[in-house]
Amino acid sequence: MAAGIEIDHIPGSSRKAAFRRLTAIMRKEFLHIQRDPRTLLIIFILPIVMMLLFGYAVRLDVKNISLAVADRDNSAESRQLIRAFEQSGYYHITRVEHGDWDAHDIFLSGEAVAVLSVPVDYGRSLSEASPRPVQFMTDAAESNTATIAAQYAQQIVLQHTLATWDSMGLGHGRSGVGIRSVILFNPELESTFNIVPGLVAVLFMMACALLTSVTIVREKETGTLEQILVSPVNVGEIIIGKVLPYVILSSLLGILVVVFSMHHFHVPFEGRPVELALFSLVYLLCALSFGILISTKARTMQVALMIALISTMLPSVMLSGFIFPIASMPAPIQLITRLVPARYYLVIIRGIMLKGATMSDLQEPLIALGIFAFVVLTVSVKRFRASLE
Repeated sequence: MAAGIEIDHIPGSSRKAAFRRLTAIMRKEFLHIQRDPRTLLIIFILPIVMMLLFGYAVRLDVKNISLAVADRDNSAESRQLIRAFEQSGYYHITRVEHGDWDAHDIFLSGEAVAVLSVPVDYGRSLSEASPRPVQFMTDAAESNTATIAAQYAQQIVLQHTLATWDSMGLGHGRSGVGIRSVILFNPELESTFNIVPGLVAVLFMMACALLTSVTIVREKETGTLEQILVSPVNVGEIIIGKVLPYVILSSLLGILVVVFSMHHFHVPFEGRPVELALFSLVYLLCALSFGILISTKARTMQVALMIALISTMLPSVMLSGFIFPIASMPAPIQLITRLVPARYYLVIIRGIMLKGATMSDLQEPLIALGIFAFVVLTVSVKRFRASLE
């Protein structure tokens, strides 16, 4: 094997010869990809399946909340309030009674996860300075749903009260300090617009690392690594020749995923495609370099795939801000998230697609990705050299 390394210094090797050696390695890698159905599955099928599953299953907004109503007032105003809940699109009313019941039994039976109790004389009290409050109870066994349901209910009751005062000509001076909410970039609050771009970051990291994690391990298992090493190629040419085919395929994957998200999930694209392509290329180099690093240490393809899946999927989903806000994490965990490339690409792709951000707005995450790609690729080459020696 040492002889294969000494060939790096053969005098008279021209750029043209180096280019021929590089294209030969790339051609060989393309043949491996063509003959390996698992690779083609990872490239084209897995990302689309995951995007469909995540796009439809992972939703941060809560809709169709089952609601039971105890309308003890049974007035026109109380019925209008119930209708406001039903027409909001967030609640599905399962039961309406005009007496009292035990909310505890409703929650235990699973008939509803929220109960709205309208007090007696609710309608009449609306004409007074301090109308009687309605009671809204939630089943906090699912704390996220309970919190969101309570927030929705508060807004609906407030809007209904203000609308009722306006219809009575009593709105002036009663609503206090008004707040005019302006929601930018996603006015409909569609969680899909937030989830799908984040999913692109997860898919890129996972798929690209999986692809390159088996490249060198495959040569070890088939016994062809020694043949490559005794040929007139150096370590750098081997690494570059094996990475470039996956750069091309990953770029095609990126175009496919972004176009699919725009047409199938109607995610807006406010920025410039060229800038997203440049940023994505740096991120792809991070993912591919990380896969090469795994490939230099793993002994078998199964181990390489398992390491790549665990070390990319979990951090990209849990620590990137994809689902859980980084600001709400403990300080030590926030420091760990700085080592997750998906954190920076998430800012980039959401900024470009949803906000129309430009390169000058995204310099910090770009620099972080560039440093990560350089460090990981350098370590991969050094570890590969060490394993040969």
